[in-house]
Amino acid sequence: MGQKKSNAARFSGLGRFLQALQSTEPEESSLPSASTCAPAPQEDPTEPPTKRQRSTVTDNTFPNPTDTVTQYTDESDVPDHLRKYFAQRTRLFSRYDEGCLLDEEGWYSVTPEAIADQIAERCRCGTVLDAFCGVGGNAIAFAKTCERVIALDISPTRLALARHNAEIYGVADRIEFILADFLSFARTLRPTGPTGQSTEYPDSTTRKIDVVFLSPPWGGPSYLAGSALPGAAVDEDETTAEVKHPEFTLDAVAPIHGRELFHVARRISRNVAYFLPRNTRLEEIAALLPPPISDETAKPVKTGKKRKHAEVADDDYVGERVEVEEAWMGTKLKALTCYFGGLVAGQAELW
Repeated sequence: MGQKKSNAARFSGLGRFLQALQSTEPEESSLPSASTCAPAPQEDPTEPPTKRQRSTVTDNTFPNPTDTVTQYTDESDVPDHLRKYFAQRTRLFSRYDEGCLLDEEGWYSVTPEAIADQIAERCRCGTVLDAFCGVGGNAIAFAKTCERVIALDISPTRLALARHNAEIYGVADRIEFILADFLSFARTLRPTGPTGQSTEYPDSTTRKIDVVFLSPPWGGPSYLAGSALPGAAVDEDETTAEVKHPEFTLDAVAPIHGRELFHVARRISRNVAYFLPRNTRLEEIAALLPPPISDETAKPVKTGKKRKHAEVADDDYVGERVEVEEAWMGTKLKALTCYFGGLVAGQAELW
């Protein structure tokens, strides 16, 4: 379960991120890259250094959210392909009528508020990283249970919308909105051991972020077709009976394979919450962790504590568990949240 503790003093925000990206040292290649990642801005070396400023959505470089999207109040004004989502607007944001804003992608990708609140309660901690914040549904929920939220996105528009929505909920002061791609940001936070080599699992004394929340792009509504390819959308009517859909595979996750994305997050913190489509192959989720081994051959991760597991079917089983939580709204299964590390019941020693 989540643990409330502060790491704010050990993290220096966007200034550290930009400084690391502009380092003259050769970049390590152990983390995957994506062609969609925006390059880090470079300064003119002839210019005198200036004081670093955090690039938040209050800067003039970000668009005014009310100038970029429309706040729909009447269904007749909503495009046909978004009316299904507009009908659920107060499920997405309970305070929608107070002025919450969503762009087109936000309408079908934001986490419904009740589900976001459940995830945030499970992830209660000092500092949480929302790697793909979108229009802010999860970041707002995290700000209710965590001391600090770091919210990343590659879209200035969506960051501006997220900030706007957070202000409506009165939690914007606890969220640091950063215009950055997750892979580049992760490189700046890679922990190192005494020899200077990267460590796979930072512990609670060396990490700067307690929990990483992954809700990467699924490919739009087409994820129900088992593909992220455009044009493969399945328009499911909420009033109809549950439809059987092809399985979603992690290679459809963007910007890189979902398996690689998970391992990037684990280099920041062992505690990862992975938000995935409801039709994701459970075998692929289980395969994210090493296979179970017996006590006789076990080489457990060094935690300084005896490993215990509350939900072990076989007494000889030794290995980390993943907990898959189904997110239901009424009679509809909406998504899966996969918890790893100390977020799993019975694995507090992995925190």
